[in-house]
Amino acid sequence: MLVNHEVNGNKGAFVAVEDGKKIGEMTYSAAGPGKIIIDHTEVDEQEKGKGIGHVLLMKAVEYARDNQVKIMPLCPFAKASFDRDVTIRDVLF
Repeated sequence: MLVNHEVNGNKGAFVAVEDGKKIGEMTYSAAGPGKIIIDHTEVDEQEKGKGIGHVLLMKAVEYARDNQVKIMPLCPFAKASFDRDVTIRDVLF
């Protein structure tokens, strides 16, 4: 699985691709300098339960750390993940 980071203006997405097919996506919007809002996570129905959402979230956390960006997780999946994992809360806004 490959995860691409796509940016289009003030919106962006981390997109999971396998065998040329999109299998998952986590989208965000810029919320001013140094802040992003994760607003949606979706995984292909046939790929659910394989940890793809977690991989996408970890790419977002890696991006935030590398770019000194804080994350506001409005997406229920991302919020629940931040609630469960104390090791990634350093990037919370």
